[in-house]
Amino acid sequence: MRFLPTDEQSDFARTLRSLLGAAEVPATVRAWADGEHGPGRALRSRLAGTGLFALAAPEPYEGLGLLPLELSLGFVELGRAAVPGPLVESAAASVLLAELGDEGLAKRFVPGLVTGESSATLTLPGGGPYALDADAATHCLTVSPAGELRLAGGPGEPLASTDPARRLFRPAPDGELLAAGPAVAAAAETALRWARLLTAAQCLGVGEALLARTVEYAKQRTQFGVPIGSFQAVKHRLADTLLALEFARPLVWAAALSPAAPDVAAAKLSAGEACRRAAMTALQLHGAIGYTEELDLSLWLRKARPLRDAWGTPSACRAEVLRPVASGGSAGGWGRL
Repeated sequence: MRFLPTDEQSDFARTLRSLLGAAEVPATVRAWADGEHGPGRALRSRLAGTGLFALAAPEPYEGLGLLPLELSLGFVELGRAAVPGPLVESAAASVLLAELGDEGLAKRFVPGLVTGESSATLTLPGGGPYALDADAATHCLTVSPAGELRLAGGPGEPLASTDPARRLFRPAPDGELLAAGPAVAAAAETALRWARLLTAAQCLGVGEALLARTVEYAKQRTQFGVPIGSFQAVKHRLADTLLALEFARPLVWAAALSPAAPDVAAAKLSAGEACRRAAMTALQLHGAIGYTEELDLSLWLRKARPLRDAWGTPSACRAEVLRPVASGGSAGGWGRL
């Protein structure tokens, strides 16, 4: 099993990093938090131009195929840049619709998600009851525990969120019934694994960004006439944070290569906890300035906890990892297409 990206995959990640580095993402995040979605949608369109969202859709629907490893590399960069919006949800919606086997239904939604002309938010059994950024998404899809896929008629009831750029909504229970039955339930399980994997990749990117900014700050801030980064306690804290991220990284790549739900849950658990540790380290070493919203660091700090819990809380992921595999069922693959 190869745990290092190929040259082509690395080039793709560098292309995304370059695009995002020139995109003034912090300003876009703040605009998104204020309800101004135009800059975020423009950025999404540019990302779609790289083929990013096509990696979650098969070729008949203008996609490049179901490629979770390549897509995970891309979502690490989205997390590193703190890109706002229902990105994980749109990708998972593409997978869900493609997996249903209803060509007409897939062609109705998936091509627009691939090209960036539309976006989707999504709720699934086992993934939490709240829809992310339902007021900004073009489509709000919900799958009920009974196996009904519905298109909500509106964003639903807004809820409080610790991250202003991650607004949560309780979707309305009614709406257009798109599909129902065992096929919906099976497709929802596959889509949930994709959502967990991509959230884990985002956590990895957020953690890396927090660590990089904290290391740079530790080199600049002085105490007793020397940079605080020279203190042994600070070095140990930063090293522990780096180790947590580096231990999570191969789990994410392994999960992208393996279809088993426990592998995906393990990656989500490890990456989520590493991201949270990076946030705690950043907050502690920045001191009081770390609490200020004017500092760009806050854009990543606010994401760490919500991403850790999104699409599978730590307790839910632990339960999935410990669930007996030899129970007569099959975890399934990333998709049959």
